[in-house]
Order: sequence, then structure tokens, then C-alpha cells
Amino acid sequence: MSDVEKRIIHLLKFLYGDREGKQTYEQLQTQLVDFRRDINQHNVKQLSSLNELTEKDAILITYGDQISQEGNSPLQTLAEFIESRIENAISGIHILPFFPYSSDDGFSVIDYRQVDPKLGNWRDLARLSQNYRLMIDGVINHVSRQSKWFQFFLQDVPPYKDFFITVDPNADLSGVVRPRALPLLTAVQTVNGKKWVWTTFSEDQIDLNYSNPQLLLAIIDVLLFYVSHGAEIIRLDAIAYLWKELGTPCIHLPQTHAVVKLFRAILDAVSPGVLLITEANVPPQANVSYFGEAIPATNRTDEAQLVYQFSLAPLILHTFRTGNAEVISTWARQLKTASPACTFFNFIASHDGIGVRPAEGILTPEEIGALASQTLKHGGEVSYKTNSDGSKSAYELNITLYDMLNDPAQPDFEFDVRRFLASQVIMLSIAGVPGIYFHSLIGARNCQPCYKQTGRARSINREKFTLPELLRQLNGSGTHAQPVFEGYLHLLNQRGQCEAFHPQADQRILDFDKRIFAVVRTSREENKLVLCLVNVTAESVEFKFQPEQSQLPPCEKWVDLIGNQILRFEGAPFSLKLDPYQSLWLQPL
Repeated sequence: MSDVEKRIIHLLKFLYGDREGKQTYEQLQTQLVDFRRDINQHNVKQLSSLNELTEKDAILITYGDQISQEGNSPLQTLAEFIESRIENAISGIHILPFFPYSSDDGFSVIDYRQVDPKLGNWRDLARLSQNYRLMIDGVINHVSRQSKWFQFFLQDVPPYKDFFITVDPNADLSGVVRPRALPLLTAVQTVNGKKWVWTTFSEDQIDLNYSNPQLLLAIIDVLLFYVSHGAEIIRLDAIAYLWKELGTPCIHLPQTHAVVKLFRAILDAVSPGVLLITEANVPPQANVSYFGEAIPATNRTDEAQLVYQFSLAPLILHTFRTGNAEVISTWARQLKTASPACTFFNFIASHDGIGVRPAEGILTPEEIGALASQTLKHGGEVSYKTNSDGSKSAYELNITLYDMLNDPAQPDFEFDVRRFLASQVIMLSIAGVPGIYFHSLIGARNCQPCYKQTGRARSINREKFTLPELLRQLNGSGTHAQPVFEGYLHLLNQRGQCEAFHPQADQRILDFDKRIFAVVRTSREENKLVLCLVNVTAESVEFKFQPEQSQLPPCEKWVDLIGNQILRFEGAPFSLKLDPYQSLWLQPL
């Protein structure tokens, strides 16, 4: 028996006990045989070995219907736009849930195996997967109440009658960690009378019962189906809440980690090149726990290869709000991964808005409150969660990143674009793989009509575009979208050509001036170095530094990869002046 098979059996026995764990393993073996047969029948990349992430990797986050055009399916239009306008500036595409759904803009899935016909079909996704890493969502904490699984549950049809969690409404649930200010249980009428089902996120999103091994096997079958259809990265949505057990907080439970480890072990057995990424919008220590542990004698960890870097967004916003990089510099200096085989997924904007819980313990409550106030001032909304004592606190800032950084009531075209791109340079400079929300590529503004239409605060940051409208913004002069788009693609292309930006390249944070975010990246071979500098203020900053004290080469000539200019320094200390919101990627010559 191989080591990976031993891992699988050990995890199943941990979850279900010796006898049931062994029976589940035997059933799983049949699934894996079927998968190996199916994957040979699909025209997908064979990921039989570790598919290493490099400096060329950057993932675009987008809805399947982000761009529409008459006569084309949205997924076809998206593919054509990416291929013609973005090209190789990105390496991968995270298509947000593209399945038939009933609510939450896709995250209440009706059918895990179908592409929503309004978006396109699996052939459209196969086209994207030919040239880009395809990230597919595993929305596996819950399903739509309209799904066949839940409808069969209501009819008490096996095995679905045990696929969901029923709870006595009088049970003490006060210790359960709540991500939203909504009821935890929802009453439903079944053929056997009224039952109360677990609904972490909404009454339309019914949580799945992982204490039932048949449910686990059904989900494994779904994830393997995605791999057979081209998924190179599987995103485990809301993974922290997966396993429920009364009397516990029902978040980050050992069983939840065991399930993620099991997914990893199964992929190691049949398609080890597929990567796992966990989405857990929680404080940093809990977040990094999903890296798991290094597997001896391998270049792998036993859980996720990537975890979302949720703390980055509120810290960058705090940095530009205050014009002070001290907090983010201190935080970045402490970043660590469990192994060279894993890394952070760095992002500062997404479909979900900007979570502030991951800043707890780093920013003070007053500093988080200041971000919430700025959100409201700049035309956004603030979402709240219910605490265990019944009080409420800010959970998420619902606003586009461009409008959060720049006051819509006092636009300043040149400064606004420079400030926005400077925020992206910080994200692109630090260790990890960048994730770029489509709206950030064009500096999208708050969509108040979207909010009014749905009544959901997150819709502010989820505007969809027609292709003619989008091209007018990108091709027309006098709009901020054009310089943002062109500036962003330039940054991505330059980054992808420099080995010092490899996810595992060394990172050292420097303290030149509190108004400057400074980081040195050094390639794994130690033959490439980049000094990244970002002025986080609206003022020019001039400072001096001794290269030897910063462990920098005392070269007199450096090239700025962003501005494509040569900088000359004559003698130490070096003197450098950065314009407002100017960014430099300096490489010694």
C-alpha cells in the first residue's frame, strides 16, 4: 500500500471510525477507477506531477457573464476579450460559480455538474483551460434549496435524506461562530413534518452533512468531475464552516482540516498537479492553518497549496488612508508558509467586498471603524455580523476598490489613478500569487443601480458590462479606465519576466521611511534582486539610505522595471526621491 493510500485510510478512519472508514475507502477506490477512465476520455491537461507556481502566475477573478455581447455566449465573449486584450499578462482564470443557481450570485448552487446555459457550456470552459490555469469553485459547504439533493431530502429519499443537518430548534447554539447576522436554522416542511436545517449563510443555502460518509463521497465525485473538465485549481469556498458539531464553535474543527487533507491525498493519488486553495475569511493564524503540514520527503503540504491572504486588503486600505506603511510592513515581515510548496493568494478586491475580520489584532477597533466610515463616505455600504454576546460589528466593506481609495466626491484624475495603481504594486510585490478581480483591471466605480436592483450590498462591486461599453471605456481618452487598464497590464507583464517575483523568492521588508513601503525580493538562485518601493502618500518623499546596511548591492546604476528608466547613484548614502504615489521596481545593473 502506498503512502498516499495510507493517508487516505487514516483520514477516513479518523472521520468515521475504523469499520465505516474502511468501508468508505473501498467505495472511494471504485470512484477513483471511474475517474481515471473518465479523464482519459476528456481533452484536458494531464497533471500527473507537481505543477509549480512561478513568477508568471497571476489569476484573474471574474464572473462568467462579466462581459456580454450580442450573438455570443458570455463565456465566449470573456474568452475573446482575455485572449485579445489581456493575453499573457495573466496565467489563470478563476471563473466564479458558473452553475445554475438560485441566489447569492452563483454561490447557491442548484446543480454542481451543469454550466448555467445563460453563460455557455463546458466547451467554452475547455477553451479557457487550454491556455490558462482554470480555477473552479467547490461550493461544498452548502447547496441551493432548489437542488435535487435538497428536494429529495424533503421527500425522505435515500441517500439524500441524510445529506443535510437537522437540529432541535431548542438546542444551545450560542457558541457557534456566525459569519452573518442571519438565523442559523431554517424551518422546512418535509414529508415527515417540519424540520430545522442548518443554514450558515442564508435560508436558501442549506449546509451539507459531512458526518455522513455518503455525502462526502458524493462531493469527492463532484470535485473529480471538475478535474476531468480542466480544473487546475479547486477553490474550497467557505471551507472553515464545513463540519458541524454541537457544543463547539463549528469553525476550523479538526474534522474540517481532515476533510481538506483527504481531498489533497485523493488528488495526490490521481492528479497531483491540481492545486487546492482554501477560502477562509478569518484572522491570520486560523487562515494559515489550512496550509497543513509538510509531507516528509516530498515538496508538498498535506492541505492547501494556496490560502487567501485576507489581511492584505484592509491593511493596504489602512496604509493609504493614513499615509503610513509601518503597520503593513510589520505584518509582512512576519509572513510565513508551512513549506516552500505552498504560498499565499494575494488579493485586495473580490466579488465579496473587503473583509475586516482578518485585520483583528493587527488594526485597532478604532482603525477598523475608520475604514468603515471611509466606506460610507465614499458611497459604499458596511455589512455586519452578530457576535456571541448579541452585539454586531463590521464584517465587510462593500465598495469598489477604486472608490474606496479615491473619494468620488473629490475626483483628481492623475492622483486617483496613481494611488490606485500604487495599491496594486504592493500586492504584486510581496511573496505569493496575485489574484486580480476583473473590476480592478479597469478601476470600476460603485454600481449604485446594481445595489438598488438587488437590495444586496455586495452588488455595489459586481457590475456587469457589455463589450461595446467596456471597449469605449478602454479605448476612449479622458477616462480613468484606460490608464488603469494599461498600467495594470504593464505591471503584470514586467512582474512575470522577473524571477525575483517567484512565489518562493526571498522577501525582506526594509524600513526606510514610514511613508514608504519597501521590500526586497531575491530569486531562489540568488542571482536576481528587485527593490520594490511604494510612496503611500500624496506628498513627495526624499530619503537617504546606506545600501550595505540594507544588504543591498552598492551598484551605482539601477533600472526601474516600471518606468523603464536608469537611475544613477553616486556614492553612499544613496539619495532617492519618490513623487506622490510613485512606485519603483529597482534592479541593479
